[in-house]
Amino acid sequence: MESQLRNLVLGLFLLSATFVSGVKAWTGEIHGRVVCDVCGDSSIGPEDHVLEGAEVAVLCITISGEVLNYQAFTNDKGIYTVAETMSESDRWDACLSRPISSFHEQCTQLGEASKGVKFSYNRPSGFSHTVKPFVYRPANVPSYCI
Repeated sequence: MESQLRNLVLGLFLLSATFVSGVKAWTGEIHGRVVCDVCGDSSIGPEDHVLEGAEVAVLCITISGEVLNYQAFTNDKGIYTVAETMSESDRWDACLSRPISSFHEQCTQLGEASKGVKFSYNRPSGFSHTVKPFVYRPANVPSYCI
């Protein structure tokens, strides 16, 4: 019992020392959408739909030079999200977001302009960066598109 109390007091001391030392937390978020361009016409129309379960990789370099690699999957709205909380001095500096794969059986061909997006991450804590949509196309365009 005495050792548990001692560990609790030590833990509280270390936690309070972190707050007193002035280490400031920073939170960032990156999100985007993955879409199936059914007609392959490079414009989002009523025939197009979002892709649930598409895989996206996000690679970020921090201000201190550390490389962080994230993997995300789209939800039922076709949106993927990557978020991180870290010290202000280690926050993201630049990132690359790129599509990895689509698990939709008809829409697996990556669109020409969807190879990846590089960007500087200069957002303050608590704000997000939105990446342009990644687009997949079907191998065979439906006849109603022609």
